[in-house]
Amino acid sequence: MAAGAKSFLADAGYGEQELDANSALMELDKGLRSGKLGEQCEAVVRFPRLFQKYPFPILINSAFLKLADVFRVGNNFLRLCVLKVTQQSEKHLEKILNVDEFVKRVFSVIHSNDPVARAITLRMLGSMASIIPERKNAHHSIRQSLDSHDNVEVEAAIFAAANFSAQSKDFAVGICNKISEMIQGLATPVDLKLKLIPILQHMHHDASLASSSRQLLQQLVTSYPSTKMVIVTLHTFTLLAASSLVDIPKQIQLLLQYLKNDPRKAVKRLAIQDLKLLANKTPHTWSRENIQALCESALNTPYDSLKMGMLSVLSTLSGTIAIKQYFSSAPGAAAATARSFDLVKLAQECCYHNNRGIAAHGVRILTNISASCQEKDLLPLEQDAVFGLEALLVLCSQDDSPGAQATLKITLTCMVKLVKCRPHLSQSVVESLLAQLHSAQDNARILMCHCLAAIAMQLPVLADGMLGDLMDLYKLIGQSATDKKQELLVSLATVIFVSSQKALSTEVKTVIKQQLENASNGWTAYRIARQASRMGNHDMARELYQSLLTQVASEHFYFWLNSLKEFSHAEQCLAGLQEDSYSSALSCIAEALKSYHKGIASLTAASTPLNPLSFQCGFVKLRIDLLQAFSQLICTCNSLKTSPPPAIATTIAMTSGNELQRCGRISNQMKHSMEEFRNLATRYGDLYQSSFDADSATLRNVELQQQSCLLISHAIEALILDPESASFQECSSNGTAHVESEYERRMMSVFNHVLEEVESLNRKYAPVSYLHTACLCNAVIALLKVPLSFQRYFFQKLQSTSIKLALSPSPRNPAEPIAVQNNQQLALKVEGVVQHGSKPGLFRKIQSVCLNVSSVLQSKSGQDYKIPIDNMTNEMEQRVEPHNDYFSTQFLLNFVILGTHNITVESSVIDSNGIVWKTGPKTTIFVKSLEDPYSQQVRLQQQQGQPPSQQQQQRTAYSRF
Repeated sequence: MAAGAKSFLADAGYGEQELDANSALMELDKGLRSGKLGEQCEAVVRFPRLFQKYPFPILINSAFLKLADVFRVGNNFLRLCVLKVTQQSEKHLEKILNVDEFVKRVFSVIHSNDPVARAITLRMLGSMASIIPERKNAHHSIRQSLDSHDNVEVEAAIFAAANFSAQSKDFAVGICNKISEMIQGLATPVDLKLKLIPILQHMHHDASLASSSRQLLQQLVTSYPSTKMVIVTLHTFTLLAASSLVDIPKQIQLLLQYLKNDPRKAVKRLAIQDLKLLANKTPHTWSRENIQALCESALNTPYDSLKMGMLSVLSTLSGTIAIKQYFSSAPGAAAATARSFDLVKLAQECCYHNNRGIAAHGVRILTNISASCQEKDLLPLEQDAVFGLEALLVLCSQDDSPGAQATLKITLTCMVKLVKCRPHLSQSVVESLLAQLHSAQDNARILMCHCLAAIAMQLPVLADGMLGDLMDLYKLIGQSATDKKQELLVSLATVIFVSSQKALSTEVKTVIKQQLENASNGWTAYRIARQASRMGNHDMARELYQSLLTQVASEHFYFWLNSLKEFSHAEQCLAGLQEDSYSSALSCIAEALKSYHKGIASLTAASTPLNPLSFQCGFVKLRIDLLQAFSQLICTCNSLKTSPPPAIATTIAMTSGNELQRCGRISNQMKHSMEEFRNLATRYGDLYQSSFDADSATLRNVELQQQSCLLISHAIEALILDPESASFQECSSNGTAHVESEYERRMMSVFNHVLEEVESLNRKYAPVSYLHTACLCNAVIALLKVPLSFQRYFFQKLQSTSIKLALSPSPRNPAEPIAVQNNQQLALKVEGVVQHGSKPGLFRKIQSVCLNVSSVLQSKSGQDYKIPIDNMTNEMEQRVEPHNDYFSTQFLLNFVILGTHNITVESSVIDSNGIVWKTGPKTTIFVKSLEDPYSQQVRLQQQQGQPPSQQQQQRTAYSRF
């Protein structure tokens, strides 16, 4: 609760008074000017925090120039502090506007007589290589310093050379010969050679440079067989191959050769480490012979540590395309059985190894083979995988050590993967998990519960008979109040909710509440209530939220819990709906709406400026509107009984030529209803597009709500408004997709059932009969009977992404307009910074930012001239790719019409899959278009009836300048 309260205080905006950018910079500048060294150092080390808070070029440029001054005139310790700040703020370097001035101040120290000062300067230049890759004076200084007699300076020169080689092709080509001479020179000490060799990994700018570097490394490997030299050279070899790509197969062979033939364990370990790197980066380059050689080495090695490393590489490869190549390209593959492959032999041998890590990799390989290879002769491996997983489960669940827990995580992940690909194995896997739950350690129990919940979400395998075991365990755990027990209570409750998706029995609810009262804190109860809301057990959730209302420390928390209680109560009201009972359905929806309106009022009160709960409010408002639309549709269907078509309806239909008029007023009401559902579907689509940070389950939930709106609008059209042109193909294809949760499964079955009903009625009876209205009402009730799932993003945000925009020119006062002459164009510069939370890119990453600039004339100040429509508005769009979370672009805008214009800049993001997300923000500035002085003078003279003077007539646009 303490952590939650702390973040809440931050959200509410309490705490120290925040300074604006200029004040913060002046504060640090005061420290830099201080006469005390301590204060100067403190000011320097506070700069990275300033850059993080105000990441725009205008401040960063000023700050770096101040730091460069300190570097120029300060002592070596201050220079070291500036170097550290520069290295920490590497991604902000490209925002320095006066690069020449910055480099000039830093570079002046290179001429110092102090070798340490020169060394720090070289490291500083190396850290800035990304913004000055082609500075010849920096290149020359590095080459010169490599010949220095001072070790500190030479090491600094090596650091700078490595950084410049990575950035500049010219420098890499120029320094390559110098490096090779130094490495091969007898005068160079061995420890210096070891530091020089890694520079060669950056020589990948063109094929000839990479080839010459490979030849040099090949010579070094054979010429210097000492352990350290071989290790450094081989690793540089691997990194060079990984960057240049063409030599990866050769490198794999070389590493396998060292793994097989070199007797030294250190060299073998390095070879394994590099093979793992290449397996992750380019699994498609591994041939069958490579995998076979690795299997043979693993089968023959007597050392467990090396065997584990090799199995780690093989388990990485087994989850990729390489495994299919291994089995498909086998000689005589048709004749050979699965068990005769060395990889399979190795995995089966290792499954029951006394070393847990080796056993884990063995079962992982078997699981991956079973999951990815569907051939008949590989099917027996399923049982081998299951037995291996069960053995590991028994072994690791009794052990509380960190190693055992890590192995258990791998085992349980494999179980979930195996069950997903082979559903017929789910029963035996679930039974073995339940059997182990009673005797396992608490840490293991938590992980096993997560695994059970993950399997049960995919497949309804937890039968009611298993609930008894779970409830006994729940009673047993509730007697102690340690942190692990609290975590276990939440995990077990989740499994219980998943296993009883339809409804919780009174006995189960009583047991859960009783244990929570006995041994839990408020946070545990809240987490269990949250899981109940996710699984659709709203009656249980409501009771828990109610019990927590008086246990929170702030009114924002109180309003949040109160809103959740009301939402749960509203959804509970809908659980009692009955088919064909339309009046009771209307009263249930009305009761639910009453609770929802109370809840949305509480939710609005719970929001703060820094935590506006925009997704939650949007989701709930849409739910309210959807319930109102459902209620209105049932009333419209009932109106066929209360207000049947008039006697002259047929005559009206014949005279108007509209067959729907035959049905009376219900036809117009249905048209309005259909439009309302389509509008709701569009709004759900907008909510989806604005939820860039949401997890996939939440987005799927929003998508299902949108599909339910489209389904009802389609049903209205197919049954009543336009039965002839209704098509069922595009609607019925949704059911084939893989479902991820019980909620989705139930919604999809309702969708399919409704479509079948509509299709069977369509074209059989002329609209509108009581069968049509009954079908629509039953569709509404069927959709509402599926308990709504409040997904993770409603409660917690695991990924946080926001964009900050800065426009220039910008007025000092936001309400003031920027003055611009109507015969000139305004160059609007848009800069932006992408800000992330603690887990950037967890669900999706930003590929590019789309900036849309539009202007609207607010008020005219001149005469109403006839001006082409193109000149009246500005509509422009640009896409920019952020680099180091920063982007910048410019727009040229015309303001021909005199008056005040409103410019709006809106940003949206495009993720790596090309999907557009409307994340915002939207920024507005005002521009006042003024008449240029010459035109104004001519106009005034014309109004006064005076011809313009000869001098003024000859005046051109150039003479004004």
